[in-house]
Amino acid sequence: MKQNFQMFAAYNSWANGLVYDAAAKLSDEEYRRDMAAFFGSIHGTLNHIMVADRVWMKRFTGEGDHPKTLDTILFEHPAALRAAREAEDRRIIAFVDGLDGKAIAGRFTYITVTDVRTVSQRLAPALSHVFNHQTHHRGQVHAMLTALGHEAPSLDLSRFQRTETGRIFA
Repeated sequence: MKQNFQMFAAYNSWANGLVYDAAAKLSDEEYRRDMAAFFGSIHGTLNHIMVADRVWMKRFTGEGDHPKTLDTILFEHPAALRAAREAEDRRIIAFVDGLDGKAIAGRFTYITVTDVRTVSQRLAPALSHVFNHQTHHRGQVHAMLTALGHEAPSLDLSRFQRTETGRIFA
């Protein structure tokens, strides 16, 4: 199971890089345009992914920033957001690399952000959620790029596995 989570941590870092490369080609107006997505714009959506990752990593590790709302804009400038994204991706990869089977099968307890209650749950399904959440919102960014008339990158997991990493994760 650890190898599966390592694959998704590496995949997310790779896919985030492609999305940020595509977003860097946009005008500021396009980047911030309300596209009627859940978090409005590409800017809002990329910030939301970062917020959610920081919330979950705080829950998993007890360390780091803990934004108060899911629509917090952590970074106004795209370059600052990208630098933070790259650092957070390295943090996620290091966290997963440091897990053992007992930790993956174990539980953790945290206080929710939105309705302030204590929750205890298994780590493995929570990690699956984190990776699925990133994929979901990157898909929204992909659709916004296309709607803006820009080429959106191929984010296929199989492309990552076969061509980008030079190895297949089993």
